[in-house]
Order: sequence, then C-alpha cells, then structure tokens
Amino acid sequence: MSFPIRLATLALALSAFTAGAAGAAVRLALVPDTQSVAPGDTFTVQLRVPVAGSAFNAYDAIVEYDPAQLTFLPSSPLSLQEGPDMKLACGNTFHVFTAAGDSLSIAHSLLCASLSLTGPAHLYTLRFRASLTPETTQVRLRRAQFYNGGLFVNPAVLSDAVVSWGGTVGVADPPAAARLSLAVRSNPARGEQWLDLACPREGEQSLVIFDAAGRIVRRLAQGRFPAGPRVVGWDGRDDAGRAVPPGVYLARYHAAGLTVRASLVRLR
Repeated sequence: MSFPIRLATLALALSAFTAGAAGAAVRLALVPDTQSVAPGDTFTVQLRVPVAGSAFNAYDAIVEYDPAQLTFLPSSPLSLQEGPDMKLACGNTFHVFTAAGDSLSIAHSLLCASLSLTGPAHLYTLRFRASLTPETTQVRLRRAQFYNGGLFVNPAVLSDAVVSWGGTVGVADPPAAARLSLAVRSNPARGEQWLDLACPREGEQSLVIFDAAGRIVRRLAQGRFPAGPRVVGWDGRDDAGRAVPPGVYLARYHAAGLTVRASLVRLR
C-alpha cells in the first residue's frame, strides 16, 4: 500500500473516531474471568462483548497463553469456534484463525451489508487442556480492534481470564486478576486522558503506554503503590516530552503478578 493511501486510510479512521467519540467503547472480555478445573481437564474460554457499546461488524484479536501450562485444542472444523451471535446475525461470515506458539490470531467479519452488532454478544470459543501440575495461569487478550463498514470504531477495553487447577478458587476471595482493573476516560481525545486503576493489594505496579508497533511510548507509573483505586493522567506525550502522532495506543497495567490492558486513541 502506498504512503498516500495509508495517509488517506488513517484520515478516514480518525474521522470515524471523531464521529463516534460520544459513543461507548467496545468492551471485549474473556469469559469466565475466573474458573477452577481439575488437572488435565479440558475447558473453554469465550470471547464476549458483555455489554452494549459501539456498533461493529468485524474484529480481529490476538489471544495469548502459556503453552507450558495450557494446550490449545482446535475444533474440527474450525467454524465450530465461531460464536453463535456472529453466525446467527448474518449466516455468512469471513473467518481466519491462526495458532502459533503462545498466541491465537482471529479475524472475524459479518458479510451481510448494513448489518452490525452492539453487544452483548458471544463472538468466539477457545478450548484448552490444563497441565497435570497444579497451577494458576492467565489467558490474555494481547490486542483487539473492532471495525464497522471498514472503519475503526471506538477502542476496545480488554479483560483477561484466570484459570486455576489442582486447588480451589474461592468464591468469596477471587484471585487478584478478578479485581485488577484498568479503564480509560475521554477516549478518543486530543487533550489529557485519564486512566482509572485498581489493585487489590499493595506492591510493585507499572503502567506503560505502547504504540501500535509494540514500542514503549511512555512510562506513566512504575514503583510500589498501596492497594485500592487511583487515577493516572496521560497528556499524549512520550518519555522525551514530544507529542505523539494521532493513532491507537495500548495501555498495559501490571500489578499483583497480573496484567490488564486498554486501548487509547489520540486525535489530531
């Protein structure tokens, strides 16, 4: 794709962000967010849009996991992995799935003109087998992007999942990942963006902003912090104090040995 075409594509995407700035972001969650299984058992994790948000008719996502603890079990045919709300909404979908190393890549679209979803919706199902050694591990959303009519919609807010085996996950005292949270205000934005953080216990934490290529842009918070909620602002500048170009960025909040992520959009 030539440079002028890429610039035109970015301009269209940013105009779509501006038009939809008042709409709700799309939230994508791995469900259930916490589950306990027996060693060696198989289990499923679903990609769901749990609440209504901006309309979309396509998405792509990368799910990562620890292959030393979990074995991915593909369905045959792969179309069985497609969620019912995608298939029932249209009956004709574009679906590309790739498994490689510790990650699973999904590209999924409705092929019916002028048809879209807003959520709640069950988009996809993944099946894993737990190892025989007692463990607690995460299935994580590395990235996700939603589209509507070929244009970006408001950015996704991502929620990961925790799986435990060889022990019991207490209902009254869920693991930290069930309560570790990250949310973005004023998204998309040209000025200050505010990130709401919450961690269930005191300890080392980091909040880092990455660009679309995975490069570190800004280290917003790194050190030891008390338990509970707090708010951190980002002025749209990198570590050198330069304003970042418009586009999609990823905030990664790591605390209590776990990680949650959310997308941010900077407008021109």
